[in-house]
Amino acid sequence: MDQSLASTSADANRHFPPARTGPRDPGDAWVEGDRGKFWGKFGAAGVLAYDPGKGVLLQHRALWSHNGGTWGLPGGALHQHEDPVTGALREAYEEAAVPAEHVDVLFTSVLDVGYWTYTTVAVLVTSPFDPVISDPESLELQWVPLGDMDRKELHPGFARSWPQLQPRLLTHATRIR
Repeated sequence: MDQSLASTSADANRHFPPARTGPRDPGDAWVEGDRGKFWGKFGAAGVLAYDPGKGVLLQHRALWSHNGGTWGLPGGALHQHEDPVTGALREAYEEAAVPAEHVDVLFTSVLDVGYWTYTTVAVLVTSPFDPVISDPESLELQWVPLGDMDRKELHPGFARSWPQLQPRLLTHATRIR
């Protein structure tokens, strides 16, 4: 592809979601209630990947996405009857090429608002890998050292949970290593 066309396509994906070409999963829908509007009819999940030598893998969210332009975890809506660990690993692979065979699950943390849940699946990287932007939901993927997390504009939900997740991440990762 001509480099100028590739650049134009990438720029378009920054501001507009791509056209759907296949069937949408039934879980790809908004749910609303007294605590707000959330993505994922069956809940959502994301991977908090930690590589002690590199830091945490963050996704710079496409501008057209909910809370676009912020940094968060690769993840998304769960499929019907999909458990959160499986869903989080699937989404992280789809969005960032995180290989499930190169990570060990450390723990899960669940935000439950009554009618919707988000599960953070913390994983320890057991074999280094380079993340790859695999779909248009990411502007950038980056390993961020723990000491630099406060320099990123984090997704609001992740920003609220990070102070509780970080010490758990370090405790669990230290026990395994």
